[in-house]
Amino acid sequence: SDMSITKIDGPATCDKDECSADPCGAGQTCNDPNPSPASLKDFTCTCDKDMSVKSTGTAATCEIDECASSPCGMGQSCNDPDMSYGSQHDFVCTCDSDMSITKKDGPATCDKDECSGADPCGAGQTCNDPNPSPASLKDFTCTCDKDTSVKATGAAATCEIDECASSPCGMGQSCNDPDMSYGSQHDFVCTCDSDMSITKKDGPATCEKDECSGADPCGAGQTCNDPNPSPASLKDFTCTCDKDMSVKSTGTAATCEIDEC
Repeated sequence: SDMSITKIDGPATCDKDECSADPCGAGQTCNDPNPSPASLKDFTCTCDKDMSVKSTGTAATCEIDECASSPCGMGQSCNDPDMSYGSQHDFVCTCDSDMSITKKDGPATCDKDECSGADPCGAGQTCNDPNPSPASLKDFTCTCDKDTSVKATGAAATCEIDECASSPCGMGQSCNDPDMSYGSQHDFVCTCDSDMSITKKDGPATCEKDECSGADPCGAGQTCNDPNPSPASLKDFTCTCDKDMSVKSTGTAATCEIDEC
């Protein structure tokens, strides 16, 4: 069985343990039950990790699925591309929430703050993600900056702001806010009660009107005076006769008699 084994003056010891050359390789245990030259190729290779897997006369196929023990944890998938014994620590964990996030030989970091990156709430709102784990998506909250009692979970809140609520136009004017969404501030319109053609955007209109201007309410031979041209004091103008200033009228033309004699 091995011509290198000789003995002078007696029989040589020809027994040879076939496991001595380690025919099984790493991760396997070799056993030669009968090392005599008459029983070659009867050694067995048994996988160290799974002793039920063995082979006689050749190395066993010892596959080790590193994903079997769930090394990635919840919210991640595991893939072992090569389960042969010599390729340990090559499994890959991939986040279920974002498959672009992976890690080799260990759990990936899948935590993702839903408020980061593209802001899901938008302008005028504050975003908060109380639990950024992949197991709790769509739990972020959007809270209106102007009114923190208004909020929404998993979506932008409806943050309406009525700019007329603070009465920015003042007395004698009406206010209208055509769009109360957060992105349309400074669009309220003030309209004069005394003359609805007089308006102003984003501030009080100038509603004062001298009743003596335009069409003269007093007429010829009289002087008109409006002591208070505000819209709150209409019909307070006075008409005074030019020939006799003691003759006057308030809110209407005076009766100015002229004695031609």
